[in-house]
Amino acid sequence: MRIWLSIFVFAFALGAQGQEGDTAVVAEDFSMYADAELAGDAKRFCTSKVFDQSPNKLISLGYDFQGGHDLLIGVAEPLRVQAVHGIRLGSNFPVISKTNLLLNVGINYWEANYQIEKAENHPLARSLQNRGLRTTGVTATVFKPFNDKNFIFAQSVFDLNGDYYLPDFQSLTYTRVSGTVIYGWKKHDRLLYGFGVSRTYRIGEANYIPVFMYNYTAPSRKWGVESVFPARANLRRTFNARTLAFFGYELEGQTYRLSSLRGFDNIMNPELRRSELRIRFTFERSLKDFIWVSAQAGLRYNWSFNVDDGDFFRGFGNQPYALENDLSNALFFNVSVNLVSP
Repeated sequence: MRIWLSIFVFAFALGAQGQEGDTAVVAEDFSMYADAELAGDAKRFCTSKVFDQSPNKLISLGYDFQGGHDLLIGVAEPLRVQAVHGIRLGSNFPVISKTNLLLNVGINYWEANYQIEKAENHPLARSLQNRGLRTTGVTATVFKPFNDKNFIFAQSVFDLNGDYYLPDFQSLTYTRVSGTVIYGWKKHDRLLYGFGVSRTYRIGEANYIPVFMYNYTAPSRKWGVESVFPARANLRRTFNARTLAFFGYELEGQTYRLSSLRGFDNIMNPELRRSELRIRFTFERSLKDFIWVSAQAGLRYNWSFNVDDGDFFRGFGNQPYALENDLSNALFFNVSVNLVSP
């Protein structure tokens, strides 16, 4: 199933490139600088946006909800997860805003609270029910244009993931570091692309993968593509400057420290390898000026929900997990209110 799903995702990304006339690893677009350039005969630098690209969210407050599904832990009887829900907070602000160097810094917080029937029947279910999962992250993003055609995009992400909460916070030694570097070309105001490499936890564990950035707007200005494959790809439909719609996917994942998990003598440092593929429709509209609302709905496909002993690089090996689990698929929705850049 995962092989066929990977083929589908790859085919979607390639197919989207050919559309003419519908967001990790990378989520930055620096839209507030879309029209910046030097005057006169001075050297000019390319921007990081194409025409009609979705606006950059400076502050975002959202709520995420997954419907009922089954949780299979090891060889035990399946448990029913009634819902998974939580708030999602994000911020992203410019620190350096020169025409030849852009630096943004952001802080994010996500949480997932579980409602599980008969959670007391298994230690992992009991841990998820009582503590949930949380992510607190800091992101630094650099866009460095060399001229009006070439650029480097780099991003570093520092995430603290686990079953902590404020009165019982987690040690910073469990911070996980991700990063992406892309070298790209801006052919014109409707096409930007680049190739790079990423260290990512989106599949639930540390891995190193090639990445392909592709942002395109059709000559009609009604359709476009926004993608950083394989992390995400979206087909964009532009109705007007205040109304956008998307169809696509995003791969979300992290490794979570489970400090409250007890009952396994063979697992000394339990970490949950959580990863999910979200196939979704998204609608975004400006409510007033720079205040936008975003609504998503779609299918959450489970990629990984296993438990390992510690954080380590598996590579392409097939080492068994300390505890192998599975989730059935679920419908989800996400709504948010956002302050976007001018």
